[in-house]
Amino acid sequence: MKKVVLSMGVFLLHSIAVFADERIIIQSTTSTANSGLLTQILPVFEAETGIEAHVVAVGTGQALKNAVNGDGDILLVHSKAAEESFVAQGWGVERFDIMYNDFVLVGPALDPAMIKGKQDVNTALEKIMMQEVLFISRGDDSGTHMAERRLWSAAGLDPSSFSGKWYREIGSGMGATLNMAASTDAYTLTDRATWLSFGNKGNLAVLVEGDPRLFNQYGVIAVNSERHPHINRIGAEAFVKWITGPRGQAEIASFQVNSQQLFFPNATN
Repeated sequence: MKKVVLSMGVFLLHSIAVFADERIIIQSTTSTANSGLLTQILPVFEAETGIEAHVVAVGTGQALKNAVNGDGDILLVHSKAAEESFVAQGWGVERFDIMYNDFVLVGPALDPAMIKGKQDVNTALEKIMMQEVLFISRGDDSGTHMAERRLWSAAGLDPSSFSGKWYREIGSGMGATLNMAASTDAYTLTDRATWLSFGNKGNLAVLVEGDPRLFNQYGVIAVNSERHPHINRIGAEAFVKWITGPRGQAEIASFQVNSQQLFFPNATN
């Protein structure tokens, strides 16, 4: 009888392990989800690996917090310094570049701050502050919000003292931020992928682009199963291997919206 119970126990444990390996949770940014990228590439991953991928689309800051809490197997985000800190603190196994695009500064076509065509984002931000024209910030600790804060800081500016006046932090995702900018003829910073796939542009137009400081790198990290034993380590490793490999990189490169490529693969591992 003891032998039968042991065998059943081994069978149940094996079944649970197999089931766990067939499902992963990806804590990802809103840009990869809202642009449609994940909708295109994840079915290919699932078909090739047999692993079902579930996406939680939030800002990078929230995704990192969720992963620290063990609420995900994979991080797919875009704030390299924060990602490296996450790994250095032992929450993640290793970080890999997977793709990039860029940020753009958009605003009303009439452009009251007169920044259109400038490639120096520092100068553009200075003009926005000097003119005190309306600027909508995500204010949600997302990768885009972190980038925006870095850009203000690099320009030697701090708009936080004007919060609630011409500088408005709304604590929302990129879509809601663009909607508000469009409805109020305001300026804002957005990743290009979300901009290209966004339908309600209103009078907004891309005014500043091309500055190297607007480069937007995305990374992937498997959450450390030593910190959270319930993490699907095998499934996470399979995803990292796939998305940094030839097949995943090709799928990223093939994704387009209105005949425009939104993300550019650059994994080296």
